[in-house]
Amino acid sequence: MDEQAPQYCPDCGDTLTSRVIEDRPRAYCTSCEKPVYRNPKPCAGVLVVDDGSVLLVKRTQPPGIGTWSVPAGFLEYDEPPATGAVRELEEETGVSASAEDLELFDTAFVTAGQRENVVVIIYRVDRSVTDGHPEPGSDAGAARFWEMNAFETQDEDIEPGYEEIIRRARTL
Repeated sequence: MDEQAPQYCPDCGDTLTSRVIEDRPRAYCTSCEKPVYRNPKPCAGVLVVDDGSVLLVKRTQPPGIGTWSVPAGFLEYDEPPATGAVRELEEETGVSASAEDLELFDTAFVTAGQRENVVVIIYRVDRSVTDGHPEPGSDAGAARFWEMNAFETQDEDIEPGYEEIIRRARTL
């Protein structure tokens, strides 16, 4: 098994082995007689667009520390994606939006370094229907609107996996 795979069964606590199931090596519990699947974690975020610029946050937590990214985060167990997206937007930027004003923009599978992979549901909303001024929140070092060409002239990076999505969002 790879080093990121679970080592112990979440149900009984026994050590897992590896078994080929559905043509893939999978963690397997011989005591429970079942595989232990590894699934990407669901995340949601919002791109606030204002006349060609996009609201981004500078990450202070892994993955992508020091890079600019979509205000986004993990969904709570009982939280619909749009609700989680507006929660994360307000927590990370101080800008609020209504879930009803969000437009589903994209979904992406993003490899999150040493952490689990994520499936991020990305919404888009026009700045005119939001409230508040960008201020860094819970896990953001900064929050501001960016023109994409500014990244080419300044020594700043976009979190891997998001650049093409952010470029497309600002042009719609």
